[in-house]
Amino acid sequence: MDAVCSDLVAEVRGFRQRFPDVRYVDLISLDIPGHFYGKRYPIEMLEKVAAGSALKLPQNCVLLGTQGGLFKIGDYCFNDGDPDAPRRLVPGTLKIVNWEKQPLGQMLITSSGTEKPIVFEPREVLAQVLERLGRKGIFPVVAFELEFYLFDRELRDGLPQFARDPLTEDADDQPNMHIERLSRFAPVLDEMVETARAQGIDTTVITAELGPGQFEINFGHLDDGLRAADWAALFCRSTRGVAMKHNYRASFMAKPYLQHPGSGMHVHVSLYDEAGNNLLAANGQRPLRHAVAGCLELLPHCMPIFAPNHNAMRRLSGTVNVATRASWGFEDRDACLRVPESDAKNLRIEHRLAGADANPYLVLAAILVGLEQGLEAGREPIAPLNEDRGSGIDFPLEMLEAVRSMQNHAQLREGLGAEFVNVYCENKRQDHLAFLQDINAREYRWYL
Repeated sequence: MDAVCSDLVAEVRGFRQRFPDVRYVDLISLDIPGHFYGKRYPIEMLEKVAAGSALKLPQNCVLLGTQGGLFKIGDYCFNDGDPDAPRRLVPGTLKIVNWEKQPLGQMLITSSGTEKPIVFEPREVLAQVLERLGRKGIFPVVAFELEFYLFDRELRDGLPQFARDPLTEDADDQPNMHIERLSRFAPVLDEMVETARAQGIDTTVITAELGPGQFEINFGHLDDGLRAADWAALFCRSTRGVAMKHNYRASFMAKPYLQHPGSGMHVHVSLYDEAGNNLLAANGQRPLRHAVAGCLELLPHCMPIFAPNHNAMRRLSGTVNVATRASWGFEDRDACLRVPESDAKNLRIEHRLAGADANPYLVLAAILVGLEQGLEAGREPIAPLNEDRGSGIDFPLEMLEAVRSMQNHAQLREGLGAEFVNVYCENKRQDHLAFLQDINAREYRWYL
């Protein structure tokens, strides 16, 4: 048994000692649309997997549509025999699930690091980008921020309803960003934070956001990009579970209400060398400007990643603090790329465009490719919004146009992998077309 297997076996045995009532563990991984798939294993079998027994799942689980359907993508799904692909356990991710009625564990799995990685698996895509940056002496430090809404558990005519204030039983009517909302919803928010910390997630600041029942949770900065994205993915899962316990729905849907702000995924990224020097701060912050230029140039071709569905595109409609063009600025929340005020050690870029329901592995991978290419090209960016409020680069706001812009972009294919780009774009194209295959009441009102 090698050292990795020994550590995994010790992790499983330690978990069983701490939680003797747990009989099953969910082995989970994130697919292209950002949903977890996997298998529920008896915990005694998990110990065998940790010791080296084979762990395989169908390769095509990764490229399911939003509703779980299979699309014909090249030879995948219908012409490949639906083969199994090896997975491995991700060390350090075996944690207790405390929002279910029965004791349960969960653990991340991935094809990354196996003898045959799935090139379009989101975690593997990010792993390859991080590995390439490491070979170049570039080491990111990353922190995610996620916005979400609380709704009543019961829908009305299929539509979400405002979360009821636990004190008054009325719809949440607290003023925007009012601290009192945090107090009113403290029982569910506190358990969300405690549950996230039980998953090993360093949650920090909680904010009552602009929309009714809308909140934001910040995570700590990490020098491990994979783990940072793991935290974002796992937080969405645990937050939905805790909300259901309290008779709410938690949703990371990008634009649940037309008349209220959407929910975003903000990603803070700084870059360091092996000695711990901030690469963006060197030479009078010239690398910062080059990195910004690279991100802005690539951004219009990454829109299917940042806004991965029809609803996410709705969020980019000119509401407060959401950019409608690729732009940047110092301390400017109307920009796609905001440079927060900080000292040279902590100089970073906050990427603010992605919707909260975007895939965190792919969002971070796309951001890092933009930064990487910007540093290598060494070009100056367009004017910041602080100097020119009209500064910006147009990006597509319709999915099929966005897919076309991404599909054949040479630098993006090189940075994220050509096969991934092919699979991802076809998945998004077919998912969007499937979404449109429904006649809603408005169509009858307009065209009957």
